[in-house]
Amino acid sequence: IFNPISNYLGLNTQNGEQLLTHFNRSLESADFDQWTETSIASVDLNARKIALESGEQLQAIAIIIATGVRRRQLGIDGEHRFIGKGIIESGSRDREQLAGRDVCVVGGGDAAAENALLLAEVCPTVTLVHRGKKLRARREFTEKLQTNHCITVFTESVVTRIIGDDNVQAVEILRKEGLKPFQLAVRGVLIRIGAEPNSDLFRDQLDLDSQGYISVNSEQETSIPFIFAVGDVANPQSPTISTATGSGATAAKVIASRLTKGSR
Repeated sequence: IFNPISNYLGLNTQNGEQLLTHFNRSLESADFDQWTETSIASVDLNARKIALESGEQLQAIAIIIATGVRRRQLGIDGEHRFIGKGIIESGSRDREQLAGRDVCVVGGGDAAAENALLLAEVCPTVTLVHRGKKLRARREFTEKLQTNHCITVFTESVVTRIIGDDNVQAVEILRKEGLKPFQLAVRGVLIRIGAEPNSDLFRDQLDLDSQGYISVNSEQETSIPFIFAVGDVANPQSPTISTATGSGATAAKVIASRLTKGSR
């Protein structure tokens, strides 16, 4: 998979998996327990207790939450049914399976525009559907969209349904000036309408902002002492690898300093 990462200082990798391999090598000599292939059943942040679905109970002195974000969904009929059956995850990674086929991209930001341009390299037509009056994408992307004869942009429009039998065959689109939705024949769909934080597990325990991101102070500490949040789940302004690792380092240093001083 070629999806290069070049915005992390000191490393240039072909994809996220390769970058993760570099990170894991730094952990090989560290002495700590890893719990993998399990999920959290419940968490009591005030008591700093975590219950795993595998049955284990963990008691912590401090907790760092780094649950990240997930892609926002449309919440329409067919969205889950056709995952892997025409609905793709990435224009760079999955475009070859849609080569020679008409596709629809939903969204109006940088990610939607970039993916539309990538798909247009191998697809006869790409229809970009955005609910706003104008795209939010950067000028460098919008200019390329305007000059690409394979791409059609529908603004003030929404996809209301994804249609097919075993695979995607069409999308239903409602335009602002239209009286009723119309169907557009496509064989692939890519959804890029932003992200939302994976903070549901902590919603009734921590202070969150209006979008559900965990609120933290300059030390990455949440509204509960010794509970920290780092990375994208606590940073809607700058969701990058560099800021995530930096915030993680901040939280770890604060915890170590407090433990050294005997504060719990």
